[in-house]
Amino acid sequence: MTIYCDESGGLNAGAMTFAAVMLTPQTAADIHGRFRSVTGLRGELKGSRISLVERAYLLELFDRAGGRAWVAIAKRDTLAQNPGGTLPSDLSLYAALLDLAIGRWLPETGGVCTDVVIDDGRYDPAILGRVRADIQAGLGGWGSASLADSHRSDGVQIADVVANSLFNIATGSPRAHRIQRIVEPMLESKAIRVAELATID
Repeated sequence: MTIYCDESGGLNAGAMTFAAVMLTPQTAADIHGRFRSVTGLRGELKGSRISLVERAYLLELFDRAGGRAWVAIAKRDTLAQNPGGTLPSDLSLYAALLDLAIGRWLPETGGVCTDVVIDDGRYDPAILGRVRADIQAGLGGWGSASLADSHRSDGVQIADVVANSLFNIATGSPRAHRIQRIVEPMLESKAIRVAELATID
């Protein structure tokens, strides 16, 4: 199995979410291909650019295919309550959320080789390379960690939609109520699980 990772938002927007989606590469390609063939989507699949109906369809395909996700969430108001009230940097928050989401997955893999694919679009490649190396060390020989251009990764684009969906809910966006209705069955079935980050060491 492969864990595909992407993030959405930032503390300046009220919250950052990080989705770690587990799918086989073939299943990710099948979901993405079916979505494109039905919707006629051109260009990259981005949660911030699709309609509510398209989002519901993509997540339904994900759910029906047996997709699962851990989504780590950090809210600005929660972190601001920490001693000193100093908010973390964007990069340290990103790394902490990635650690939290992948950390929730590793005990569930049962030692089966798992590859982690991280979107390379948010930060300088050298910085992301260090993040990748940390994750690689944490895998302890269970798999490999790599960076991917989201344009070329079916799984990362699916992870983007999952992360963006939980970002909308976390920030109470105008679409939050409708998106909550879309993801509620997956939250109830634990196809999508949420871990909230309360503090950064």
